[in-house]
Amino acid sequence: MISANKVVLRPGFQQGSYPEKTAQNQSWFDAVIAQIGGFIAARLNLQKRRLQVFVRRVAKAGELLSPLDDVAFKGRIDAMKKVLRRDGLANKHLAMAFAIVREASARTLGMRHYDVQLMAGRVLIDGKLAEMETGEGKTLMATLPASVAALAGIPVHVITVNDYLVARDAEQMSPLYNYLGLTVGVIGEQVEEDERRAAYAADITYCTNKTLVFDYLRDRVQLKDLPGTVSARTEKLYSEKARLDHVLMRGLCFCIVDEADSVLIDEAGTPLILSQGGQISEGDVLLYQQAVQLARSLTSGEDFIVDEKLRQVKLTAAGKQRVISTGQELGGQWQMRTRCEELAGQALSACHLFVRDREYLVKDDQVMIIDDSTGRVMADRKWERGLHQMIEVKEGCEVSPPNEVLARISYQKYFRRYLHLSGMTGTARETAAELSAVYELTVVKIPAHRESQLQRQADQLFPTQEAKWRRIVARVIELHKQQRPTLVGTRSVADSEHLSRMLERVGLPHQVLNARQDVDEAQLVAQAGLPGAITIATNMAGRGTDIPLAPGVLDCGGLHVIAAERNTARRIDRQLFGRSGRQGAPGSYESILALDDRIVSDFIPQLLQRLAARYARDPHPLPKWLGTLVMAYCQRKSELQQRRQRKVLEKMDEYLGRMLAFSGKAE
Repeated sequence: MISANKVVLRPGFQQGSYPEKTAQNQSWFDAVIAQIGGFIAARLNLQKRRLQVFVRRVAKAGELLSPLDDVAFKGRIDAMKKVLRRDGLANKHLAMAFAIVREASARTLGMRHYDVQLMAGRVLIDGKLAEMETGEGKTLMATLPASVAALAGIPVHVITVNDYLVARDAEQMSPLYNYLGLTVGVIGEQVEEDERRAAYAADITYCTNKTLVFDYLRDRVQLKDLPGTVSARTEKLYSEKARLDHVLMRGLCFCIVDEADSVLIDEAGTPLILSQGGQISEGDVLLYQQAVQLARSLTSGEDFIVDEKLRQVKLTAAGKQRVISTGQELGGQWQMRTRCEELAGQALSACHLFVRDREYLVKDDQVMIIDDSTGRVMADRKWERGLHQMIEVKEGCEVSPPNEVLARISYQKYFRRYLHLSGMTGTARETAAELSAVYELTVVKIPAHRESQLQRQADQLFPTQEAKWRRIVARVIELHKQQRPTLVGTRSVADSEHLSRMLERVGLPHQVLNARQDVDEAQLVAQAGLPGAITIATNMAGRGTDIPLAPGVLDCGGLHVIAAERNTARRIDRQLFGRSGRQGAPGSYESILALDDRIVSDFIPQLLQRLAARYARDPHPLPKWLGTLVMAYCQRKSELQQRRQRKVLEKMDEYLGRMLAFSGKAE
């Protein structure tokens, strides 16, 4: 079995087992200490000297490998594989193992890992999180720990945030893995069960976090009351249809999370629920239609209050009385007071909190959820408790049957079960304390390979949306005349299409990348770096997107990025800005914002609002100091609220874990 030790993992993985770590709930004192430790470690580069020594050892080992021909070098690979399978990831073997992977990469990909990538790779082997500047080559760096662990016989999962990056990264790195004698599995949303099982059986598996977690839940449902290795092996002895023969994965052994803050933090506020299609009756459809009709008849401010900041709709006393009165007339479920108020609340949320082309889009007569942090469609996801069906009624779509819940888990609970968890991202320092407290992941800052030339231009905060969009159009025209490629980042599909219409009116050619155009993503990204190119994109063009720049673009200043709205976390903004100025290339970015942007209207306090109103003069921006103060305050409040939501989910996980353990059930 594989030890849970983060540095020295013993080999000898047994095919008949499903290894995972049982995470223990932390006391509040341990959590506080972990938070403090993570915060300090992320700001004090205590690992620097140790990593520099390791890099020198790798370089020295590499000098012995460079003169070898392919036959002799392949012999070294085979010898290292035997040593690692015998001793595991022992420190004494890691320098030579890294040198072998580095040399193999140079021979197959034409890319030799930089020293900073060697440092980051060692950080991942140590079970920590490497923070590298955007554009520093995290995809290539991940081949170091992934290859070394796979050579040791440990199943490796490389996790990233979307199918586009999964396919791209696996395709780019496969020649290296194949040269090392390793197999690579790739799992997308549409892969069938047998193909999934084969992909998980590979030495290294590339997949998204959602795909992985749902496959794990399917395995838990399959295993049911046989989570233990002994029980599972015993069943295989007496049964021809042992459940372990039908699971998809081989356990939770060695995990590398790309864009770790997105996966472990941004997406950790929502539980993952495995469900199967249920049935819906004419009575259910009528119930949802009645709820939406009732919600539309209520008056905002009189019958209900919308709280955008807390994402809640609250019935007033008068509203409750009206809802109950109407429920008595409708009969059936409406006559139960609690159920009546719940239906009315869900319908009000569907009508007033969830906005088309912001939280969801309608495609092929189906309501599809948009992931706020990535801007991508989650086609296989539905909201719970009738909310999804009420939105379908609201949009005039065919009402789909609600799903029956089979199993559920949160990201916090799932990733703590890996025997070895590590990660990489360009933006982790703001969440270092939380990563340490929740996942026991220490953030290690990796120096840049080349000094950044990315230039920040002053933010501009305008009084109104109209003034903001006019300024953005004027700025795009100015940059287009300079033949600089421009990327404009918006937070919603609706905003990206609104700006597109404005650019069409002034005759500027451009392309739009959002959840409607996701099929053409690779082509749109490839063209975004051409001279004078204009690309409007949601957060789809954020994490992991490498925009290749055409010849001559660097001479005129490189890619320029404009943020049309602040995101709920500063890290997401930094990911957008990081599309420019990569690998030491010139580039620039700026933010052009408005006082009635969603994040400002949700979180700005009255004092700042009154102060801003004194300076608001359309079409002039507010003073720089005031704009900076407003945006910093609102983003900080947003981040704190999201942290509280994740904490609530974590506490709920612990509670459900105790209840399910008492009942003898799994997730």
